[in-house]
Amino acid sequence: MHRSFFISSTKYIVLERGKIVAKEQLREAFFAQNAETVLSKLDSTATGLTSAEAKKRAEEYGPNALEEGEQKSLLAKFMDQFKDFMIVVLLAAALISGVLGEISDAIIILMVVVLNAVLGVYQESKAEEAIAALRQMASPMARVKRDGEVVTVRSDEIVPGDIVLLEAGDVVPADLRLIESNSLKIEEAALTGESVPVEKELVDIDADAGIGDRLNMAFSSTNVTYGRAAGVVVGTGMNTEVGHIANMLANAEETKTPLQENQDQLGKSLTILILAVAAIMFVVGLLNGRDWLEMLLTSISVAVAAIPEGLPAITTIILALGTQKMAKRNALVRKLPAVETLGGTEVICSDKTGTLTMNQMTVEKVFYNGEIHDADAAIALDLPVMKVMNFANDTEISSDGTLIGDPTETAMVQYGLDKGMNLKADLAKEPRVAEVPFESDRKLMSTIHKLADGRYLVATKGAPDELLKRATTIDMNGEVLPMTDAIRENILSANHSLAVQALRVLAMAYKFIDEVPATMSSETVEFDMTYAGLIGMIDPERPEAAAAIATAKGAGIRTIMITGDHRDTAEAIALRLGIIENGQKGAVLTGAELNEQTDEEFARNVEKYSVYARVSPEHKVRIVKAWQNHGKVVSMTGDGVNDAPSLKTADIGVGMGITGTEVSKGASDMVLADDNFQTIVVAVEEGRKVFANIQKAVQFLLSANLGEVLSLFVATFLGWTILEPVHILWINLVTDTFPAIALGLEDAEADIMEQKPRGRSSNFFSNGVGGAIIYQGILEGAITLFVYWWGSSNPMMGHTGELAHMDAETMAFITLGMIQLFHAYNSKSVYKSIFQVGVFSNKTLVYATILSAVLLLGVILTPGLSTFFGVSQLTGLQWAVSVGSAFAIVPIVELVKAVQRAMGKK
Repeated sequence: MHRSFFISSTKYIVLERGKIVAKEQLREAFFAQNAETVLSKLDSTATGLTSAEAKKRAEEYGPNALEEGEQKSLLAKFMDQFKDFMIVVLLAAALISGVLGEISDAIIILMVVVLNAVLGVYQESKAEEAIAALRQMASPMARVKRDGEVVTVRSDEIVPGDIVLLEAGDVVPADLRLIESNSLKIEEAALTGESVPVEKELVDIDADAGIGDRLNMAFSSTNVTYGRAAGVVVGTGMNTEVGHIANMLANAEETKTPLQENQDQLGKSLTILILAVAAIMFVVGLLNGRDWLEMLLTSISVAVAAIPEGLPAITTIILALGTQKMAKRNALVRKLPAVETLGGTEVICSDKTGTLTMNQMTVEKVFYNGEIHDADAAIALDLPVMKVMNFANDTEISSDGTLIGDPTETAMVQYGLDKGMNLKADLAKEPRVAEVPFESDRKLMSTIHKLADGRYLVATKGAPDELLKRATTIDMNGEVLPMTDAIRENILSANHSLAVQALRVLAMAYKFIDEVPATMSSETVEFDMTYAGLIGMIDPERPEAAAAIATAKGAGIRTIMITGDHRDTAEAIALRLGIIENGQKGAVLTGAELNEQTDEEFARNVEKYSVYARVSPEHKVRIVKAWQNHGKVVSMTGDGVNDAPSLKTADIGVGMGITGTEVSKGASDMVLADDNFQTIVVAVEEGRKVFANIQKAVQFLLSANLGEVLSLFVATFLGWTILEPVHILWINLVTDTFPAIALGLEDAEADIMEQKPRGRSSNFFSNGVGGAIIYQGILEGAITLFVYWWGSSNPMMGHTGELAHMDAETMAFITLGMIQLFHAYNSKSVYKSIFQVGVFSNKTLVYATILSAVLLLGVILTPGLSTFFGVSQLTGLQWAVSVGSAFAIVPIVELVKAVQRAMGKK
């Protein structure tokens, strides 16, 4: 068995023969221990391991790589599609139809089932894609100390106890406890969600500190943006924080979507009801003296006809059409049911960095000449604050204009470029000749530039309080004035004003010297400075995000913001986005505060919180599950590795296509191609339309099937034979599928985003659909029975006996088929008049009903087919009564809808 070292949390993984074995045990909190203790526990030294010891540990601990997880074969994925209850019922119906000789019906049902399965496999991608993407994030090579020398090895050869060296541009190859650090900054946004690189320090850390606060740690797969460091490996492979996320992904529960739950519920309910009706019909028929074989065929025909076998295929087609429309609007759906789930979304848990914000530090305020100015205001290019922020800067400008460097520094250079500054030309005239690099303990950086007059400019930027200690004068409107207490208070007030807006504030200062000091240090350079001003930067919210959140709120959807940033930053952004309001208390919760609540306590309190700060991946999963435990349909958006477990746990995970990692996209159900939060709202609208159209198809199919069942059920009790089995199956085949698919192409109703989310508790029968199915099915059955009674009581053309009965059956056949086609137009809306939604607004529905009518009536009008189907040629009056009675369903339902609207139904 391989041993393991661990760094946090309460669960860890042991690798045994290459497999993941979950165990409950405290993981070692190396970040809470000093470097000497960590090295001792790992049986290592600052000079590293010997090659022999590294080889031994490689055999003991296994490779520094993530486990791939069990891969499902294509066949296994295909077979998974047949676990749906409705599909099982359809397979049984196909088997029975085949046994009874109805081969064509059996083939059609099987084609529907197979098509559904193929489309399901084609659209769905499993979690191993996310694990594979995590594997690809690892650094291919790393520099380590072996046998007292620095060597380069493959990252998968790194073992616990190795000493790894880091510098700017490196990808951290494993989880490290830092033992040396020189101005180290690491970009951890993909892991923690924090929008700016973290300044690492060799400081003592509390044992309960979250990932984002472990300043003496470097985590696998994060990026070094500045400085140098050395660290001892404390976690490799699946025992890193990224490995912990991979394990969470592998073990995340797959939840059924509301649509899948509704289909299961519908399938079970219909099966029980249909079997009961078929059994009663069979018994009653026998009691009425009917032949048992005839009644068996009739009962089975009714059962097969009553099952909406086209519903799974129709649902799949409607969902597929929805994915195409969403793709045109930059929402790429990876799993078909996700289309509909969006429509039921009640809570959107959104990552802040890169989703609600730009994930790009931007200068927003500039303080100079005693006043705060907006970044979009005009500013003189030779102003000292402008010059210092661009000179005391390590950003590189590539040949294509791309800025390379620390995000806070690139933000300042971008600000200068946007204002028209030619930094390359300015630096060519006044080149940098020396510098005092940034150090985390003094929080300053200075550069020295040679001027044309022979003097030198010292440009210094850093923490406002530290720079203020070193400033003896201030630049005010081009004049250098002594630093007074009043001026100092004004600077501190401006700093506070910017800080409470959650801006990252840096101060700028300068001075002129006659010669470069022989020794470059803070003591020889950073004194007697002239204060130039302050700049305030932030990762700004996306321009469209606030409007999208407001639209979602109007649609009854609550937006929850989750971030790895500090509380103040999170609260400020949430205020700007309208997620919380000024003066709202208790809406922000930190990860540390969340840790203090049990799952039960948090479930009770979750509705109080709208913003979460300094959270870990485990916290995000807890937040999603807490809302789900309240019965809410939850969407989670995110772009980082740290978002992947919660993306998979949510009812629908939404990844970012541009800034998102492959891991987050692999764990998502839907990906936003434009990273635009507004696209989520667009997708929600499309999802609502999809479900509404599926409901229309359900209403149409089930009311039609109910009409068939009631007609035959009542007729059996009355001793009538109004339809033959072949009539039932043909009506069911030609009048159901095409109109139902066409209903899936209906445009969204104008007020669809003004309605409340349907939520998890609703189903196919919600919003009046169930009642409509019942009364409309009764109407269809009653009208069909009436036409059969009229036809058998008023024989035409002198027909008597069997011929008269055939006329009546033919009239019932026409009526029951045509009534369903006319009724398709009633199904365009539950309560609205067809004149409100547009009789002919859906051209596809018009063509579908025409095609179905031709197929239905063609068996009567085509010689040979009429004999096969046992139908007769009718008189004009019989045709008029049959078609006219079928059309009557439209004005009758219109009248009922008018009454319902008058009663306030909508």
